[in-house]
Amino acid sequence: MGIFSILTYRYIDKINQLTLLKLEKPKLEQEIFLLKEENHRLRFEIDKFEHPNNLIQLIRKKEFAHLKHPLVQDILKVKEGIALKREEIKQPYLIYTPVGAK
Repeated sequence: MGIFSILTYRYIDKINQLTLLKLEKPKLEQEIFLLKEENHRLRFEIDKFEHPNNLIQLIRKKEFAHLKHPLVQDILKVKEGIALKREEIKQPYLIYTPVGAK
């Protein structure tokens, strides 16, 4: 009779654990849904900010007037895979800062 009681207790305990997980599932699903909605909203905001029309309007504003596009010769190009292999590069790195950068 003792073994049957222990097995019954374990079975009921497992059912209780399963029930708790089933109760938590809708809360987690709602949280996931809200996070996906927030990600969607933020993606929309980023796309709206990065839209060319918005960027052109930002260029015309006074607080961004000091920023200029870098010249082609001021842009450093690094081959893929070489950036971490310092010994393969014969000359030291040259770092250029865009005009107006601090």
